[in-house]
Amino acid sequence: MYEITVRCEFCAAHAIMIEGTREPVHGHNWRVAATIAGDALDADGLLCDFHTVQDTLVNICAVWDNQDLNTCAPFDTLNPSAEHVARVIAEELSMRLDGALAEGAVVSRVSVTEAPGCEATYTP
Repeated sequence: MYEITVRCEFCAAHAIMIEGTREPVHGHNWRVAATIAGDALDADGLLCDFHTVQDTLVNICAVWDNQDLNTCAPFDTLNPSAEHVARVIAEELSMRLDGALAEGAVVSRVSVTEAPGCEATYTP
């Protein structure tokens, strides 16, 4: 199994619902790590070009940079927890990279850190 991981960061605020109570709006420097995995490489010896994955990840996160996630789709209707942020990024990354990945390669996980020591990981 081969894996590549790319990282990016964006700044955003959110206020999540916990047991029916909305917490105060607060901000984070969200650190995102996305991993692509597969058993086989393409003809160039790649799962996917690092630059392609990096650019795609940055473009996904750019719409939330310096925003309140509660006002941005899909988090205007979905609790913007770190777990949900990780899943949304993973699903969007999978969709956008579909044709760029080596045969059989997939987005294997996305981790989101909203504060040191506080990380949520989604594994499709």
